[in-house]
Amino acid sequence: MTKRILLVEDQTIVRNGLKMIIEQDDRLQVTAEASDGLEALSLLEQVHIDLVVMDIRMPNMNGIEATKHIHSRFPKLKILILTTFDDEEYAYQTLKDGASGFLVKSSEPKKLLASIHSVLDGGMVIQEDVAAKLMPKLFQQSVERVPCPQLANLTVRELEIVKLVGEGKTNKEIAATLFLSIGTVKNHLTHILNELALRDRTQLAIYAVRNGLVD
Repeated sequence: MTKRILLVEDQTIVRNGLKMIIEQDDRLQVTAEASDGLEALSLLEQVHIDLVVMDIRMPNMNGIEATKHIHSRFPKLKILILTTFDDEEYAYQTLKDGASGFLVKSSEPKKLLASIHSVLDGGMVIQEDVAAKLMPKLFQQSVERVPCPQLANLTVRELEIVKLVGEGKTNKEIAATLFLSIGTVKNHLTHILNELALRDRTQLAIYAVRNGLVD
């Protein structure tokens, strides 16, 4: 089934180039385009979309603000940030607010397409050099934070799943690693999110790092 993408980028030339790259994959279609966050929110009320690929710096409403609003109104919608700036603060804020990936525009086209499919499959993608700067910040915060007592309510299998989510694994990869069905993994994740009072797997991935569950 073709996945429908909303491309949010204020520079027309860049947006057209990204559309050409994305639509090289016949499983992907850029169904709608927006030049800023406000326009993106308006389009999402009208068109069914599977994934938003969005820049950070845009007029009227930037990608950081838009991520927060989009995730609040469409919590199941996947968001991949694609920006010129490899800034760990941008990455931290957008991932915390609901994005499932953070990639820079200098990435190879193959990497962009692979990242899109990973996010659509439930994975989490972070640009390598950004992750290298972001992880120490998360680990530092984990030292300052008292471990969540709700962890004691999770089973050993559920803790394994939390760890794998923290490593950026997709549901399919988790199922293969633990010899489970994808449906079973999804059921476990639903229970885990409810138990830890988290909104989504992106928050769960950050939670796993902060609480020392990722090696």
